[in-house]
Amino acid sequence: MDSLKKKILSEGTAIGSEIVKVDNFLNHQIDVLFLEELGKAFHERFKDISPDKILTVEASGIAMACETAKNFDGIPVVFAKKAAPNTLVEGYYCAPAKSFTKGIVSTLFASKTFLNEGEKILIIDDFMASGEAALALGELCRQAGAEVLGIGIAIEKAFQGGAEKLREKGFRVESLAVIKKIRNGTIEFE
Repeated sequence: MDSLKKKILSEGTAIGSEIVKVDNFLNHQIDVLFLEELGKAFHERFKDISPDKILTVEASGIAMACETAKNFDGIPVVFAKKAAPNTLVEGYYCAPAKSFTKGIVSTLFASKTFLNEGEKILIIDDFMASGEAALALGELCRQAGAEVLGIGIAIEKAFQGGAEKLREKGFRVESLAVIKKIRNGTIEFE
């Protein structure tokens, strides 16, 4: 997606050789009109499927998942929580996910009320590095007996191997912008 690549280059920052900071338009402050464009782009990539729900991770995936859901006739968005709240009394599915950026392992939780057997799920997230968050979301779906139809990623860092790992496991992965490498503060796209 050319407009996302341009926005990454004009408003993003490369930190070292592995981190891309896009917090002024995607995951700290949100450019709402641009997010609408991302939602349309995900719909275009996945227009051949009919998901029942979209699954993402709190917090930075939620707004993008909501914009995507609008293009699929307003299907529900379920977001996995990074901590089990006291209100999660009806039971839950859980799976560990290591965050590349934060360097920690979080357990993702999803209520058994909102992920159900036989549902068709589209996973949407902002970044993919090693693919751990997407794998964890896929595991939540497996526990629920739901089917993952696809995984949509706004920014994929191909050099960290996450999308390839997911494809090897049989997942369909569609990324809007794929970074081949970061060298000397310069971002290079595939």
